[in-house]
Amino acid sequence: MIQNVLVVGMGKVGSLVGVLLARKFSVTGLDKQQPAYPNLPFPTLQTDITDADAFGKVLQGFDAVVSCLPYSLNLPIAQAAHQLGVHYFDLTEDVPTTNAIREMAQTGSAVMAPQCGLAPGYIGIVGADLAHRFDRLRDIELRVGALPQNPNGLLGYSFTWSPAGVINEYINDCEVIHNGVKKWVPALEGLEVINFNGMEMEAFSTSGGLGTMCETYAGQVDTLNYKTMRYPGHCRLMRFLLYELIMKEDRALTEKILTEAKPPVQDDVVYVYAVVEGWKDGSLKREEFSHAYYPLTLDGQRWRAISWTTAASVAAVVEMVSDGQLPQQGFLKQEDIPLGAFLSTLNGSLYEAAHKPQGVIM
Repeated sequence: MIQNVLVVGMGKVGSLVGVLLARKFSVTGLDKQQPAYPNLPFPTLQTDITDADAFGKVLQGFDAVVSCLPYSLNLPIAQAAHQLGVHYFDLTEDVPTTNAIREMAQTGSAVMAPQCGLAPGYIGIVGADLAHRFDRLRDIELRVGALPQNPNGLLGYSFTWSPAGVINEYINDCEVIHNGVKKWVPALEGLEVINFNGMEMEAFSTSGGLGTMCETYAGQVDTLNYKTMRYPGHCRLMRFLLYELIMKEDRALTEKILTEAKPPVQDDVVYVYAVVEGWKDGSLKREEFSHAYYPLTLDGQRWRAISWTTAASVAAVVEMVSDGQLPQQGFLKQEDIPLGAFLSTLNGSLYEAAHKPQGVIM
């Protein structure tokens, strides 16, 4: 059983991860800076995780650690957790980081669970649940969009999520299964139109959203892909910025420009859409999952949709490991997590309740 949890990274999402986990566990936050929110219901420490010795000493007192830092800072935390036998969880969408963590997990004594956020994470759990309803599969298509409710400007976007993470998934190649073959395709390709609850959206390939699903479903499907949903016109403009202006060569400057041009908004929305086709009882059938998630209020504090959908996902997985509903060691794939059990956890149940624009008062 997990009792003491260290949450690393006290930004907006990390702070909420701590708040959610503190409803069931003894939580401590850690960051080299002050937390994004005052008066958090758990103590916080100020330590630089790049000081491996200092961080290792702190981590010795915990059963689990959740990294809510940018993907580029996760490996030192995972390495320390692996050495100490501490359960490890993170939110990364970065494929090389996940592969390195998976390699560690082959010899570890605790759970190594990267990719526990929204995409990868919750969307993979939803997709796998739909897939389990079929005798034989044909296609799995997963879509997620984290967007402003009231977009303005040609991009129709605001950076409510990590700008570095967004740029990373817009540039890195994307793993898919196409015509029954695993392959890599460029990000910002495969542009399609989606009518989501009567609203026209576009979707295009971005990196990391499938997690390990291409490996899991290899040989079982003709098509498996993940695409990001945006308001129409976004993809064309990002291609112009990153490739025609060659801003892909300077990620730090691109991040600065986009963050200053499109700062976060409070009224955001997360769209989750999954489609699976296959055969059941001899007939070709189609199953769909379609939900919009809005900001919610938790103990008097209002949280953006992207923040709580990400935080609730990793918090639910921590609960399930603690309760023995998931393996107690080794690498954890998101598609191996049962959706019903996930939604029955204290924090996973937020997904069941929060489909309305006014949010949920807890």
